[in-house]
Amino acid sequence: MSRIGKKPIIIPKEVKITIDEDNFVTVKGPKGELKRSFHPEIKIILENDIVTVERPSDRPFYRALHGTTRALISNMVTGITNGYSKQLQLNEKTYKGEVQGKKVTFNLGFSHPIILDIPEDIDVTIEKRVITVSGINKESVGAFAQKIRHLRKVDPYKAKGIIYVGEKIIRKAGKAIAAGAK
Repeated sequence: MSRIGKKPIIIPKEVKITIDEDNFVTVKGPKGELKRSFHPEIKIILENDIVTVERPSDRPFYRALHGTTRALISNMVTGITNGYSKQLQLNEKTYKGEVQGKKVTFNLGFSHPIILDIPEDIDVTIEKRVITVSGINKESVGAFAQKIRHLRKVDPYKAKGIIYVGEKIIRKAGKAIAAGAK
């Protein structure tokens, strides 16, 4: 049995969950609503505000789906109640970002500004070179944060770029330092 897959998901009182016969799960709560369909052979059972997930056999395909399905449903419930957020940092004094409606504009040392459209279910704020990406869907928050991070990858020599808050940058020694060490 999957350690993650066999854990029950306890549904808070403010969250309402519905499961259709074709494994289409809808989760409604204080922050919004999330919908997702799952593999038809995985059983999703709702009893007394507790959701359990069962698989038809021990084949590796079903074992992988078992834990994944349970984790996705748990992430939906957590997103509806608490939400998710990721923080990124512009790691250079001259880099700038600005939110304008449903677009975010970055000046990252290129000859042109970079403009990104913000997805519907995500909020982006920028304060003092710290970008906060938040929303109820963990998948879309992580994907958009990663998209922003890849706009300017971190230079290992000068440590300039976009990084996650709290991320350690492994710096390399430059040519002059490496040549003098011999």
